[in-house]
Amino acid sequence: MMQRLIQITLANLVPLFASISVSAAVNATNEIQNLLHAQQEAWNRGDIDAFMNGYWRSEETVFVSGDEVTRGWQKVLDRYKTKYSDRAKMGTLTFSNLEITSLSNDSAVALGVWKLKRANDEPHGRFTLIFRRFPEGWKILHDHTSAASPP
Repeated sequence: MMQRLIQITLANLVPLFASISVSAAVNATNEIQNLLHAQQEAWNRGDIDAFMNGYWRSEETVFVSGDEVTRGWQKVLDRYKTKYSDRAKMGTLTFSNLEITSLSNDSAVALGVWKLKRANDEPHGRFTLIFRRFPEGWKILHDHTSAASPP
């Protein structure tokens, strides 16, 4: 009798845990999409400091582009400010084709496309972002961004 009760209870709990896991993944996806949207808006206002709020403020933050690896939140910020020193260089940023995959309750990976629309060109490429959930929310701890070859 007790064994049957345990089997019934476990049978009832499995779908509950599965729905919690799916719900957590949906919440993570929504929160990460919101973070990326906030970054896009900050960039398009010319606010690199606000754009960087999406990154983990740590010496362990990593940004990879081309053959260059930048380590540390402050160095990533400095890189952005040097490379995009004025609004004309920043252009208008759009993210698209986002695929967000939950890896655990507190980690996820995002794959997407970035594009800058500027007066004389439209550079674009792909990115892979690794996210971790912190008490203050989801943050990018590893960014690997590539640019497509110009036409």
